[in-house]
Amino acid sequence: MMRSLFAGVSGLQNHQTRMDVVGNNIANVNTTGFKRGRVNFQDMLYQQIAGAARPTEDLGGINPQEVGLGMSIASIDTIHIQGALQSTGVQTDLALMGTGFFVMRSGEQTFFTRAGNFGLDNQGNLVNPGNGMKVQGWMAIDGALDVARDVEDLIIPVGSKDPAKATSIVNFACNLDKRVPELPEDPTAAQIRASTVRTSLKIYDSFGDVHTLQVDFTRVPGVNNSWTASVIVNPESDPPTNTAVGLGEEDPAIGGPNIFTINFDNDGLLLSAIDGAGNESGGMGQVLMNVAFDVQSSTPEDDGALVRQVFALDLGVVGGYERNITQYAQESSTRMVEQDGYGMGYLDNFRIDQSGIITGVFSNGTNRVLGQVALASFANQGGLEKAGENMFVQSTNSGLANISAARIAGKGKIIAGTLEMSNVDLADQFVDMIITQRGFQANSRTIQTADQLLQEVLTLKR
Repeated sequence: MMRSLFAGVSGLQNHQTRMDVVGNNIANVNTTGFKRGRVNFQDMLYQQIAGAARPTEDLGGINPQEVGLGMSIASIDTIHIQGALQSTGVQTDLALMGTGFFVMRSGEQTFFTRAGNFGLDNQGNLVNPGNGMKVQGWMAIDGALDVARDVEDLIIPVGSKDPAKATSIVNFACNLDKRVPELPEDPTAAQIRASTVRTSLKIYDSFGDVHTLQVDFTRVPGVNNSWTASVIVNPESDPPTNTAVGLGEEDPAIGGPNIFTINFDNDGLLLSAIDGAGNESGGMGQVLMNVAFDVQSSTPEDDGALVRQVFALDLGVVGGYERNITQYAQESSTRMVEQDGYGMGYLDNFRIDQSGIITGVFSNGTNRVLGQVALASFANQGGLEKAGENMFVQSTNSGLANISAARIAGKGKIIAGTLEMSNVDLADQFVDMIITQRGFQANSRTIQTADQLLQEVLTLKR
């Protein structure tokens, strides 16, 4: 009879533990990134009353007789299934869709979490604002990411400066009308100028100051498929910027010609270019025309000359038509499509993509990679130990953390502006609560009944 008492006690104790886990699950039903727990029971030791016997010629075999001594907890598992995603619109809120954990650092300790409710501190560190732990990843070096390095603190310096960049190349994508306009036999200069196609574009010097690049295309009189281009920077400037154009490795010198000639083949495609000194681009490949001009706001050199800025006009590829100068019988659409210079700017905003790459958006219109969020995965994520504050720590049974970028080595993707909610199902927990309560009650009845039997034994002698 004492065995039934202790079996009932074990049932009470372990059902109470199960109720503790259920209560903790329900308490965290709205906790960001929470993973619910589950209690598994197992029967405990058995006391053998009679052993088993093998069959004989006269009798069959006899099964063992055993009395159980109660039950115990087999395991308390953490269920790492995906929680629902809730959109917040906050750009620093990150949710994981799939396997993985965010990597956090507190001093020399490393933690792992599914809760991505992050923010920025006053130094630009990406942190968990609830406990100050810093999000780990890789900072970009000269705009390039190296995820083979050790992880480090992620810093998003909102308001930091982006230095100005001088224009180094200007790309053309245009068409010069093949059709010859009707002109008098002896056209005047004004009539020739009327058939000139003009295009202009804003370019930048090393200070970030804006200049106007003007290119005029004029058909070469009496010559098929050839155009003369006149290049000048800041045409209204006084004093002049001494614009010069030339092919070759040497920068165009002051006083050099500012014109060049473009030749097309009979298919309307770029054939060659000739600078004012007679140098011709040869063979196939990209045709670049160097342009140099005086930067009026620069400090003169020792010889009194102003700083010369050099950039290239990219006319396209010989024989090409995409992003090239062409000559078809269509209206001229001469335009310079882009240049790579810009003025100084400030980091106004940033965005995080599904790979965790953080891209800064600057007020000068440029975008630059700032860093990338790191993710960790484990051979046995169920072996992680809970450390509180939505954090997990590595254990001897979880395996070592495999830290890499999102979408690599089985890791999930990152969704910005979203948080992963708790994976607790209230309906499931309430049912589990009822089952646990009934189990507790039944074990208490076992103790009461055993107590009544003992009472009967005590009253046998009166």
